[in-house]
Formats: sequence, structure tokens, C-alpha cells
Amino acid sequence: MSLKPISDAERRVVNVADGEFKPFLNEDGTEGGGSVLQLDPSKPLGAGFHLYRMDPGTKSTAHEHMGLEQFYVIEGELIDNDGTVYKTGDLVCLDEGTQHYSVSPGGCLLVVHIETPEKAIAE
Repeated sequence: MSLKPISDAERRVVNVADGEFKPFLNEDGTEGGGSVLQLDPSKPLGAGFHLYRMDPGTKSTAHEHMGLEQFYVIEGELIDNDGTVYKTGDLVCLDEGTQHYSVSPGGCLLVVHIETPEKAIAE
């Protein structure tokens, strides 16, 4: 078996230490109190695989998931509107149709994947 080499145009590497975190914007264009390090620039900010940094005291807007949301809490703490507390080391999956908002009193850093259509490939 011979695999096709990965070209520079097909590979994106971003380091959390020096990557460009962009302000997370609400649907109305106001800043949401956090920032996003986006891996795939072809996706809307906050979609696909990304890092989400919530500043201390940040509250996300209430929203409904149109597909799976999966996230890992790298540092800090996140509290959902129903009182569920996610802490450093928690890996979370919220199903399509889930409605919630979250707050982070002390700030947090999350690795997030918001589901998007995928395409299967053969080796």
C-alpha cells in the first residue's frame, strides 16, 4: 500500500501558545466575552474543531445544537444553566437538539468540535 503524501496546502498546524485567537461574536455582532482559535478557516468561526477561551465571568448566549457538540475542558470550570458543573479533564458530548447556555465564573479553555458533514475516504 502506498499513501499519497500530505502537501503543505492540505495540512494546517496551529499552536495554542502563538495561534491567533479571534473574538467570539454573538449572532448580533457583539463580543461574546471569549475568543476562538479556529483550525479550519473555511468553517464559520466557532464551527468544526477549535479552541474556545471563555474569559472570567463569561456567559454564552442560549442556543440549540443542530448537531453534536463535543468538548474537553483543558482548564477551568464551566457551569450549564441546569447547574451541571464541567471541570478540568471532563469530556462532554451534548446531543443534537440540546438547548442550554453556560457560564464560566473563573474562565476556562475548551477544545470543541461542533458537528459538520463529513466525507469518507478510502486508503
